[in-house]
Amino acid sequence: MTNEASQPEERADQTDRTDRTNRKNLWAPWRMEYIRSLAEPDDGCFLCRCRDETENDDANLVVWRGRRTLAVLNRFPYTGGHCLVAPYEHVPDLTDLPTETLTEIMEMLRDLQQAMTRALKPDGFNVGINLGRCAGAGLPGHIHAHIVPRWEGDTNFMPVFGRVHVVPEFLENILAEVRRAGEAMGLPKLSEPI
Repeated sequence: MTNEASQPEERADQTDRTDRTNRKNLWAPWRMEYIRSLAEPDDGCFLCRCRDETENDDANLVVWRGRRTLAVLNRFPYTGGHCLVAPYEHVPDLTDLPTETLTEIMEMLRDLQQAMTRALKPDGFNVGINLGRCAGAGLPGHIHAHIVPRWEGDTNFMPVFGRVHVVPEFLENILAEVRRAGEAMGLPKLSEPI
């Protein structure tokens, strides 16, 4: 009887050892920047910082600047090339923006789509705006639009089970590719030139 009772426990121990032995690691050291940023004190709006630090466009991953908006590569992307388009004004809602700014946001999205199509060759795009924290806005005080390039098969088990997004290219390389493509195509083409 004692022997039978210990057998399931022994099997459980054996299974744990086998699982640990066969487990594969996916190393993603760049994620530590994001994880550490969650514990840091809030040092203001990163989009306003990008707006104000024109001398740091490369470090801030700014793709383009318009008269009223800027396009920034997302530092913590869903996929490679995930960009944000934000107005210079720090406002939370579409109703807070003048028509000229709303127009420039759409023009930037259009031009990013063209440049990313040329540079990254995605199969499609997601474009959207999250209004309010409950709707998914990570920065609810500064409205911004997302444009996310997508590829057939880019949705896999990693985001579902591991809550991990695999981005197979360095952000700096993506930034350079999108900028080069935009320059070659004369983008951005805004209705009010800079």
